Amino acid sequence: MAASQPRLEKEGDDCSLLPLVHDIIKCMDKDSQDVHQELTKLKAKIQEAREQISNMPGIDSSPSEQQQQLATLREQVRTKNQLLQKYKSMCMFDVPKAS
Repeated sequence: MAASQPRLEKEGDDCSLLPLVHDIIKCMDKDSQDVHQELTKLKAKIQEAREQISNMPGIDSSPSEQQQQLATLREQVRTKNQLLQKYKSMCMFDVPKAS
């Protein structure tokens, strides 16, 4: 897990379904023929959300596996913090400069 995960969500990417549902309701109120077009947009948005979820890192891991990974990572952070503190507190010897 040392490699960084690529950012899946693009800047400005909106996953909200409410505006599409609102547009569908408005079309139904006006007895417009655009309802089918709006429903198609909603279906496409839902499919896009499903694809994004299936591509998320760790989605194939069970909750217990994710908890174990989290515990391992926390232990690594704790160990590294201890090492940093140890190195910061070490005595530094003055090395004479060559003239």
